[in-house]
This record gives sequence, C-alpha cells and structure tokens, in this order.
Amino acid sequence: MTCASCVGRVERILKAQTGVLDASVNLATQTASVTFLDGAIRPESLAQAVTEAGYETTLPKADDSSQSERKAQEEQTLYHATLIAGLLTLPVFLLEMGSHFIPGMHMWVERTIGTQNSWIFQFIVISIVMAGPGWRFYKKGLPALLRGAPDMNSLVALGTLAAWTFSTLALLAPSIFPEDTAGVYFEAAGVIVTLILLGRLLEARAKGRTGAAIQRLVGLQPATALVERGGKVVELPLSDVMEGDTLHLRPGARVATDGTVIDGQTFIDESMISGEPVPISKGADDAVVGGTINGTGALTYRATAVGADTLLSQIIRMVEDAQGAKLPIQSMVDRITGVFVPIVMGLSALTVLTWLILGPDPALGLALVAGVSVLIIACPCAMGLATPTSIMVGTGRAAEMGVLFRKGDALQSLQESKVIALDKTGTLTAGAPELTTLETALDWTRETALPLIAALEARSEHPIASAIVRAAAGYDLADVIEFSSVTGMGVRGIADGKTVLVGADRFMTQEGIDLGEYAQTADVLAQTGATPLFAAIDGKIAAVIGVSDPIKPTTAAAISALRSMGLKVAMITGDNAVTAHAIARELGIEHVVAEVMPDGKVAAVQTLRETHGKVAFVGDGINDAPALAAADTGIAIGTGTDVAIEAADVVLMSGDLVGAVNALKISQASMRNIRQNLFWAFAYNAALLPVAAGVLYPITGTLLSPMLAAGAMALSSVFVVSNALRLRRVTPALTETDFLEQSPSLSPIGATS
Repeated sequence: MTCASCVGRVERILKAQTGVLDASVNLATQTASVTFLDGAIRPESLAQAVTEAGYETTLPKADDSSQSERKAQEEQTLYHATLIAGLLTLPVFLLEMGSHFIPGMHMWVERTIGTQNSWIFQFIVISIVMAGPGWRFYKKGLPALLRGAPDMNSLVALGTLAAWTFSTLALLAPSIFPEDTAGVYFEAAGVIVTLILLGRLLEARAKGRTGAAIQRLVGLQPATALVERGGKVVELPLSDVMEGDTLHLRPGARVATDGTVIDGQTFIDESMISGEPVPISKGADDAVVGGTINGTGALTYRATAVGADTLLSQIIRMVEDAQGAKLPIQSMVDRITGVFVPIVMGLSALTVLTWLILGPDPALGLALVAGVSVLIIACPCAMGLATPTSIMVGTGRAAEMGVLFRKGDALQSLQESKVIALDKTGTLTAGAPELTTLETALDWTRETALPLIAALEARSEHPIASAIVRAAAGYDLADVIEFSSVTGMGVRGIADGKTVLVGADRFMTQEGIDLGEYAQTADVLAQTGATPLFAAIDGKIAAVIGVSDPIKPTTAAAISALRSMGLKVAMITGDNAVTAHAIARELGIEHVVAEVMPDGKVAAVQTLRETHGKVAFVGDGINDAPALAAADTGIAIGTGTDVAIEAADVVLMSGDLVGAVNALKISQASMRNIRQNLFWAFAYNAALLPVAAGVLYPITGTLLSPMLAAGAMALSSVFVVSNALRLRRVTPALTETDFLEQSPSLSPIGATS
C-alpha cells in the first residue's frame, strides 16, 4: 500500500468477503487485521481477494523474520531504483534546466547538440526511467484507475504520463500544436519519478526505525538453549525446547524460556520486564522469565512455557496488536482520504480547463504544468502515515518503559482522562501484608486460634490470607471442609469440627456475630492504618486480627506527578473506611470510596465519570476486573492477576504506580505528535494545492514546477515519519531522586481491597 486511499480500499475489500466481521488496515505496518467467522472463509481466500484487487498480499508467518526481510528487501529495491533514476535523469535535467543555473547553457546546447537531438536524447532516457525504475507507478496506478479506484500511484502515473505524452507529441508531431507552443517537459517526468522514489526510500528507512522497539524485543530471545536430553546437556534451537524440559543457565547468558528454578542460586536482571534496574535474587522454586539476563551464578530450571506462551512472546504480541490499532481520530482521516484522490483528479481537470480558457499564451503548456502539479502535490501519503507511525513509535517506546498498551485506542482515551481512580492493595501498597496484631477473646489463645484461622485462609488467594498463613508457619493446620469464600466479605468453613468465620466487621454483622467491645479494638487498629479483621468460632468472636501493608516507595511521588498533570486522584477500595482514609491522608488523596464490593467499584467509577469526566482506573486484583472494564481506560498492575490484566486496556509491567505516570506521559506525547502530523498533512495540501493550480500566477507571473511539487510531496511524508520518530526520545516521568524526595517514611499501613 502506498497512501491513505489504499487503506480504505483494502478495508472495503476485506469487509465485503463472506464471513468477515471486521477488518482494520494499517499503512505504517503494511498489515491488515481481520476478524471472521471460523469456517466461513479461509485466510488464504482473504489474501487472494486483496491480491486480485492489485495489492501484493501474503499471510504472516509464526516468526517476525519474514516481515523484517521483506522490509529490508523493499528498502534495497527502492535504493537501486532511486539511484538508477537519478543518474539517468540528471543529464536530462541539466540539458533542459541548466540555463537557469549556468548562463549561456541553452545557447551552447543549440550550437553543439541541437535542440532536436537534445529532445530525442531526453525522450529516450526518460522513457527508460519511466519503464524501468518508475514502472511501479504505472503497474499499480493505471489498473487502479481503470477499476475506478485511483490511488497515489494513479496520480503519479497520470501526472508523469501527461508530461511525457505532451513532450513526445511536441517532438514527433509538433504541427498539431499552435505556433510557438510546442515544448518538452521530459525533465519534469523524470524528476517527479526520481523524487517520489527518493521520498519512498527515505520513508521506508524511517518506517524501519518505527518498528525498532519490536525488533529489540524479538532480539531478547536467545537463539539456542542448553537442554538435558538423554542424560546429556545439549545445545538446541529454541524452537526445539518443550514444556517440562530441564534447562541449564550459564553465567551472563539470557534465560531461554519461562520456567521454575530447580537448583542453583543467582541474580537475574529483569529490567526488560519490570523496568527495575536492580537484579533479583533467584533460587529453588523461583520463577524465571525468558529473555532476562543472568548474573554470575548458574541455574537449572524447568521450562513452564515455551514459544508463543512465554511472557516475552505475549508482550511482543500485545505491542504488535497496539501498533496495528486504529484510533478514533483516524476515522476522520479515513472519511477524507476515501474521496480525496477522485477530488484531486477533478481539481486537476478543472485546473487544465481553466487555464485553456482563461490562460495567456502558451495556454496549453501552462495548463499542462498546472494540472500535473496539482496531481503530484496532492498525493495523500502524509495523511495516511500521520496516525499509524506515531502509534508504532509511541507504543514501542512505552513497551521499553514497561507500559504495554493492550488496546491501541487506549493511547487516545488515556490522555483524555480527567480522573485517575486507584485500588489500594497491590496498587498503592506493596500487596504483601503482614500479620501485626492478634488479640484473642474468651478462652482462646494465639496457639489455639491461629491454626484454625490459618487453616481456612490457606484455601484463599487473597494477600491478607497469605499473611495469616505465613504467621502460622510451624503450626499444624487442620483439614477444612465446606469451605466457601464470600466476595468482599470473608471466608467460612469447618476446621477440626468447629465452624470458623474470618472476615470484615460487615461479614460478622451479616452472620449475626456480636462484636461487643472488640469493635472498638478494631477502630483503634484502623486508626493506625492497619486492616482490622475478625475471627468467629462456633458463633462467637474468638480474635481480632490486624494486618498491615507498607505503601510502595514510589507511590507518593507518582500521585504527586499525576496531580501535577492535571488529574484528580481518587481511591476506590473494598477495605475498611478508617484504614482507607488513613492511607489517603498520608498520600494526599481527597476522594475516597471504601468498603465497596466489586459492583460498588463499578458504581464509583460511573459516579466519578458523571461528575468529572473520563476515568482511568488502576488495579491488580480479581475484584478489580469489573472496574477495569467499566472505566474509560483500565490500567492493570502487571504483577496482579491474569483476570485483571485481561480486563485492562493498559498493563504496567513495573508493578507500581510510576508506570501509570509513564503511560499518561507517552499517551499525551503520542496524541500531541499525531495532531502535529495531521495538521501538517492537511495544512500542506490546503496551502499548496491552490499554489499548484496557479493562483499566484497573476501576481508573480510564476507557476509551481511539477518537479518542486514532487519534492514537496515526498518531503511531507518524510516529515511526518521523522516527527513520529521523536517519540523515541520520551523519557520516564520520574527519577530515583523524585522517590527519595517525595516517598513517605512511615510504618507499614493497612491493606486489602
């Protein structure tokens, strides 16, 4: 595809096929993403339909190498075509235009070569240029024109053929022209072909750099792995590694695939995943991630995910999906470019007609120059590239900063947010709470109550449950029957023959348990920032539990940065209201919604939207999934649950709130970049189309040369892509100094959502 009009055309072709539900085409990545009913049509048939419409189409392969090779091949082909066209066109340009630079050049040509011989030479050379390097324009442009679906190639083909045909007739049949009006414009046709080829070459090189982030991610995968096979350790291609294989990791090597450590001790640099520069200690039973870099130790580990199932492959897939997305802002561009080329052709015809009727002598020559200039300068390449190139570079840079846009349109919706709502546990806090208080009631002691409480919590995946189980290490835990979890409330079950309930005060109230004086104990715990829970055994209060969770070191600085970006910050949590407000006061969060169930979080998001505008929600737990889906932009902490990540639009691999700041920064920068590109693309056409048509001729007596029109058109595309590449220089919003200056120094405070 060569311009924005191609995008709409290919989309219409794909959507017209039987069984196709949706199709999205991306000019920058040269890809089409199609959703179709399984069994209704085969991918090969979709590719064939597009190929028959005049576009070379192939199905993607499992690896990315074929696309990289194709881009490299395209760039090499364009380089040779541009070089040949330039070398052949240069003498023609000097012969015809040299007198503008070298006094007496025109007279010298007449005396030595002769005007007729000069024209014959130009005819031969430019015909070779058009039939050789320039053939790509006619091969695609003329069939598209005949099908009634003209594109950029059609404009170039019409413009250059008009100049070549006029010049050829002036050479071979000058008598058909009025006296003194026959002239040649071979140099215009040659220079147009050369400049547009040069523009495409520069564009191809620039677009190659827009996909650099994907290439770097792919490059993180080692080519081979050391695998135990038949009692020996052998080096195998990564594609031969199977789930369950035992692999060996040498010092300094990259981890081949996701796995679990069997033996050994080392430190691994996981900055590619988390963005954190400090290496992480790894030992038996720890998880390792493919593509991360080992330190000085050695490990043996078991492969738990291979190929497309590894975390790195999933990251690459998410980035590719985001890069191929179409933002809402693109729909306006699509509507315009869908009719742009036919309108330009109409304007060109109108320009020629106007000059023939109203123009001075030689009207025919002037009409040709103006008509060709209109055709050439209005090619909508820059319009088609304005949005997708910025998306490619922006989402790629975001991935390098630990921010994954799972859905490309989140790049636009995120920067429109007025409020950012935050879950508490795992988002503001570390999500690794510890049991700090256990006050028993009646005849119960820590030794008798804690094993029963921990026996139930061992069945739960909640962070608080893990803290209680860790505190009970060393005790024998009873078997549990009839276990059930009440979302947002607590857990129940029978342990050692006793009915045990563990949960929040509202759970106890719902179950008819009298809290008595222990309600006041819980209030005191909450005032200190701890999360109070109750345990009831056989219908009576047995213990009050206090669990604390430290605020992440980066949280305060991140919230300050979010406020400085003009966002309102809110907390929505299922935790105790007193605990939630204690944390909010410490962090400067004014709006707090506490003690809500998952559907209550959705309601809170909707209320914030009605009051303030678009809402971004950040969370990490299963109970956050409804709110993540309900928000205008859902942002999941990458260290959270798979359910939360699947419900989100953006994933923060770093595991803390700084990622949200970076996501907002890259979103704002990308949309600013897209608006700059679109302004340039539209302003360029709006300003230069009238100039090309000759509106300045009555004032200055000059027309825009088709050669200058070709140069301006080529440069407009290069400008758009080069401007998009500036997004590669976006830096993380916060530094380590920011954390040291703004992070609160306080004792661990409350947790759970």
